[in-house]
Amino acid sequence: MQQHKFLVIFSFTFFFQKNFIMAWRCSGGTNLELIENLFREKIIKNQRVFDAMKAIDRGDYSPRYPYLDEPQTIGYGATISAPHMHGYALEKMQEYLKPGMKCLDVGSGSGYLTACMASMVGPEGRVIGIEHIHELVEISDRNVRKQHADWVESGRVKFVAGDGRQGYPEESPYDCIHVGAAAREKPTKLLEQLKAPGM
Repeated sequence: MQQHKFLVIFSFTFFFQKNFIMAWRCSGGTNLELIENLFREKIIKNQRVFDAMKAIDRGDYSPRYPYLDEPQTIGYGATISAPHMHGYALEKMQEYLKPGMKCLDVGSGSGYLTACMASMVGPEGRVIGIEHIHELVEISDRNVRKQHADWVESGRVKFVAGDGRQGYPEESPYDCIHVGAAAREKPTKLLEQLKAPGM
């Protein structure tokens, strides 16, 4: 029987007091300062994760307070997760974000994590971001094009509108599937689209 690991990142997280302190200490005045603070606090440990988050300027994806380590609104009732949540997710997935791998980002929002994942899989890899809010699909495409239009043109990054609970079978199987929300039940459709081993 094939074994699957599945990662679900919760967009709405409740923090203990020490997490509030950690988040305050990780905020920065620039993208680089933010990423260095996440590294200093050992949220980011892997050099590839550090390089990806450094390469993708959160300021291109978060219209307000991009370098604060807390969730921010991106419009349409959606938020971009706090940077430390992205750091934890990329650390957890990094073995499945190697050059040439293919990944799915469910609930891709403003496109930030999708772009970080694309940075890690390299030019031979591919990352699909699926988002049910059509306006955010357009925004995320524009956001990536600010610094990496070639990634969109080459297909390294692709954004689609759809029900992420159903995945995106047209591009499956995936080495890695990230879900930016809680799942009430086992995400069977997504698991069917995941390679084994996969995450």
